[in-house]
Amino acid sequence: MSDKPTFSIDVGGLKSRDKGTSSLREVEKIDRAGDALGFVDRSPKRKRGRPASPRTGQVHAKVLPHVSDEISAEAKRRGVQQGVLIEEAWALYCKHQTT
Repeated sequence: MSDKPTFSIDVGGLKSRDKGTSSLREVEKIDRAGDALGFVDRSPKRKRGRPASPRTGQVHAKVLPHVSDEISAEAKRRGVQQGVLIEEAWALYCKHQTT
């Protein structure tokens, strides 16, 4: 049997090397050559994924069970999210405070 552990890797032989930096002129030259040979830019053109929502604020209100049931039922009845009900209730509250 060997003295070496079964799953060991000798990293002593690995070396890092400088990749160098390219000037703008060199990058443009490389891009032109790639275009001439038919290479296509495959970098993402836009941010992928779901678009950002304007409703990013979250309110975690703990309410009594009967209040929760009533809010849920009203939201289902009107076909809106519960947050819409909270926004409308807040608008009514603010309107009441200013009058």
